[in-house]
Amino acid sequence: MSFSLAACSRHDVPPAPDASALLQNIGAPDPEKYPTQENKHWGNPYLVIRADKIGLLSGAAANEEQMLKPEEVLPALAHLPVSAWPYGRVVAILVQEKPTASEQEKVALRRSRGIVAGDLETAHIAIHWIAAS
Repeated sequence: MSFSLAACSRHDVPPAPDASALLQNIGAPDPEKYPTQENKHWGNPYLVIRADKIGLLSGAAANEEQMLKPEEVLPALAHLPVSAWPYGRVVAILVQEKPTASEQEKVALRRSRGIVAGDLETAHIAIHWIAAS
């Protein structure tokens, strides 16, 4: 009898919305609001793709870089407040490749870039690519 009660109670809890669904609460991207200089004063979330991790900077914690795995990027973005998205649903991305990177590091970097870009595209988040300097 206790088994049947436990089984019934699981159906009462609705599933938590996924990160993509939560991000749809952010307005569409508005390029008119982007800063005129490439990466100066970017107000939306900013991702730095490295071979080993993804760095996330946001207006909510501009002086703190959160280090993530590629599959953690969307959930982390979904937990940012709406105020972290003044330009709408768009993120800036810098791919940080070291000139001395090994072939293995280059492959890892391309893999991370592909995963993150694909996840963002699936979630209908625009990407503003920042050129490496």
